[in-house]
Amino acid sequence: MKFDLNQLLTVTFTLFAVIDIVGSIPLLHALKKKIGGLHEGKATLISGALMVLFLFGGEQFLHILGVDQRSFAVGGSIVIFILGLEMVLGVEFFKSEPDAKASVVVPIAFPLIAGSGTLTTIMSLKANYETTTVLLGILVNLIFIFIVLKSMDFIERILGQAGMIAIRKFFGVVLLAIAVKIFSTNLRGLLK
Repeated sequence: MKFDLNQLLTVTFTLFAVIDIVGSIPLLHALKKKIGGLHEGKATLISGALMVLFLFGGEQFLHILGVDQRSFAVGGSIVIFILGLEMVLGVEFFKSEPDAKASVVVPIAFPLIAGSGTLTTIMSLKANYETTTVLLGILVNLIFIFIVLKSMDFIERILGQAGMIAIRKFFGVVLLAIAVKIFSTNLRGLLK
């Protein structure tokens, strides 16, 4: 196997755009306040494990459940849409779990970091690139995710309360648009 840096960069930046951890900062900030902490290491490890599991067994897993990629994407888009509504409207749809450790899994690790878009993108990338290249792209993104999660207090200090609210509203609208796009693209395929 020949290592290709251009392919690694393509895979890494594709996943970076889909995961959009920077755009999730306002939501992560709100969740951090709600659940009392993000448990950065656990969230990174759980989302990384989901991504790697989907890289090696995603299609088989969905097949066992009798779910296709499009149905999975539509379901994930509904959760993302609700999270976006919460950000824009300031209404609480997501009730924090009594156990903060459960909140690390849902909604932080899934669907926020390793959501349906990320997992289906990983399966698509696997069809076009070497598995090792996709795995390295995942690892690079996990390092960046961990850095962002660890830097939340610093980011919050720099932006201030007003900045966080403005960014939260803006990215809430972006999140709604992404959810609608994922929903409409995959729903059309389901209705054919």
